Amino acid sequence: MTTQRDYYEILGVSRNASPDELKSAFRTLARKYHPDVNKEPDAEERFKEINEAYAVLSDPTKRQAYDQYGHAGVNNTGGVPDWSNMDFADIFGEFFGFATGASRQRQNAPRRGADLSYTVTLTFEEAIFGVEKEIEITRDEVCSTCKGKGAEPGTSVTRCATCNGRGEVRQVHQTFLGSMVQVVTCPTCNGRGEVISTPCHTCHGRGLERKTSKKTVSIPAGVDNGNQMRLAGEGQPGVNNGPNGNLYVEIRVKEHQFFRRKGNDLLLDLNINVAQATLGAEINVPTIDGSAKLAIPAGTQPGKVFTLRGKGSPSVRSSTRGDELVIINVEVPKNLSADQRKLFEQLAATLGTEVRPQEKSFLDILKEVLGG
Repeated sequence: MTTQRDYYEILGVSRNASPDELKSAFRTLARKYHPDVNKEPDAEERFKEINEAYAVLSDPTKRQAYDQYGHAGVNNTGGVPDWSNMDFADIFGEFFGFATGASRQRQNAPRRGADLSYTVTLTFEEAIFGVEKEIEITRDEVCSTCKGKGAEPGTSVTRCATCNGRGEVRQVHQTFLGSMVQVVTCPTCNGRGEVISTPCHTCHGRGLERKTSKKTVSIPAGVDNGNQMRLAGEGQPGVNNGPNGNLYVEIRVKEHQFFRRKGNDLLLDLNINVAQATLGAEINVPTIDGSAKLAIPAGTQPGKVFTLRGKGSPSVRSSTRGDELVIINVEVPKNLSADQRKLFEQLAATLGTEVRPQEKSFLDILKEVLGG
């Protein structure tokens, strides 16, 4: 004779466990050992054992009899658990999609339309100053012929006889736990609740037709590569009078010939010659707004960074502009004339031949200036 295991041991709870603790333990074990999820050979037996234990312990009267007399106190029904007071809907819904009218949304309820995406490419200047761009959007729109009804004009739709207009039907499945009801989309009307006998010749019964339309989009000043704009209600139309989806416009910015961008600051690498770096000079520097004067002091070293205030990019959220950071590089001449070489030789004789290691590299200095 097979010895029956203790019900509390099966569920892994103490004998004074509360109803909530019993329910929580049962749900955890039922998910773990359900045969459709657990493929171990003894999974089905374990699952039955778990259900039997919970069927007894979740019933106050049966639990009292079990606590007092053990299995003998609850075996007067021939060992068949009473499932009438148990709620399996949430557990089996996770495995099979079983649902009840209270937990399942009707197929013909209003639903929001799908979102669309579009990528627009801007020049560096367009991203800095803002621009209006005309884009083409291809999406579904209400059919111009049938006005969204799906039926050929002059004909009508009829209520689906299979689901009686509900858009869903109930199917009964026999399992080792008894009869289980599954709610599925109606195979006749595909969830619409209506049957179209004469589909519209334009949309073929969809009620929607594919159209391409043009729209002007205002791109704000200061957008950067990878930014995204949301145009509410410009996506796919909703289902059953649901709201439209959104259109997301993703920004792509072309690289500039000279400028690089770091946040709202613009970076410019500028080459000056040895004489300008040594003696100092006033030079013209390109900015996104045009040319600007920059004073180079005598003795300027490679890697020196000059800041032109307010010559950077505006912020998308405000009119405040960043700065332009001019990074100096001293260009060493490669081809000298005879006179130039003679002058450098005279200079070299006065400078001597002593050399000294540099404490920080050019890249280290640059990282400090630019904040990493």
